[in-house]
Formats: sequence, structure tokens, C-alpha cells
Amino acid sequence: MYLLVAATELELESARQALAGARNVAFLLSGVGPVDAAFALTRHLSLHYQVSAVINFGVAGAYLSTGLEVLDMCVANGETLADLGICFADRIEALAGEALPVNREFDLENELYQEARKILGLENIPFVSGRFLTVNCVSGTGRRGDYLHETHQAICENMEGAALARVCQGFGIDFLELRCVSNMVEDRNPAQWRLKEACAAAGFAVAKVVRGLSGAELSRF
Repeated sequence: MYLLVAATELELESARQALAGARNVAFLLSGVGPVDAAFALTRHLSLHYQVSAVINFGVAGAYLSTGLEVLDMCVANGETLADLGICFADRIEALAGEALPVNREFDLENELYQEARKILGLENIPFVSGRFLTVNCVSGTGRRGDYLHETHQAICENMEGAALARVCQGFGIDFLELRCVSNMVEDRNPAQWRLKEACAAAGFAVAKVVRGLSGAELSRF
């Protein structure tokens, strides 16, 4: 069974509608931020052993110099807990040394990732692959966004992905993350955001991916 995880009901809504009646899909509202996301997914996986893969979807803020635009689709090939470390006025340094081992980077180029890329291509849904950043505080200035992009060579940021990836790593379950750009990471300007359209686009894309994965499984028998 595929477990589809999103932070808000707005992000879940279009996927629920598109996959109504599907037998191999369950949905989980994680809540916003890495703590609630990790708690919600850990609790669910501890109680439901039939989950074969977790797919996180929703919206993201894209960094200005990536060439991405609002409503572009993004698929994560890796995730990083970007603001876990030592915070200075102009930078964040990673904790280092044997006394402070930190698991903050996650490689997501698994079989599920490769299959999702193929399905999106067959469905003529354009997308960009790259590293996503998970932050506790959404970037409110272009300067901070530029810093995070340049430091991690990432394409966008969110608030749950790396936490969910860590939980899946612990449970030995494949994890996929797909997000649609709702806004650019610039000096904060919510008037320019397109949350509803991005949520709808992400839900549509993840539904296509799930149906494609289900079809591929059936063709093996």
C-alpha cells in the first residue's frame, strides 16, 4: 500500500479526489513542520504494517537562481535538514565531531524515485529533479534563500520532507517526495503566492504517479 502524506488538508484534497476508490492507497495528514511530521508518520507506521512506500507531496518555495518558476513540479533526489546546526548571524554551520553525530542528509534516488520520473515523463508532466531542503523556519528574505541555495545546491525548501525521509529510513521503507512550487523564496510577499493552484497540481501529479506504479505492479503478474 502507498501512504500519501501531506502537511495540510488543502494539499491532500485534490489527491483524495483523484484517487477516490483506489484500494492500494492511504492518506496521512502530517501537520506542519518536522516534529509533527515525524511523529505522525512514526505513529502510523507503527500501527499499519502493510505500507510498502511513503510519498510526500504538496507545495514548496523555490530558490530564485534555480530557474524554477511558480507552479513548476519538483521531485527530490535528496533531502537535507538545512537549519540543524550552529546558527550565526549570517550562516548555519553543521554540528561536527564524533560527540555530535547528526543524520541530516538523505539520498532519495531509490527505485521509487526512478519509477516516478518515468511515469511523469509518460504523462507529459514536466518536472525538475534536485535536492530539497527542510527548514524549521520558512525563509522570509531572498538573502536567506540565496544563502541556503548556494550552501546546499538545493532547488527548493519545505518543512517536512527530511523528517519523513528519516522515519522511512528507520523503518526500511522507500520514500518519494514530489512538490509543486507555490512561491519563490524572496523577500516575503504572500500576494504573489499560488497555494491553491500548486496544491491542485501536486495532487494531480501524485495521483498519476500512484496509478502508474499500481499499473506497473499489476503487469508483473
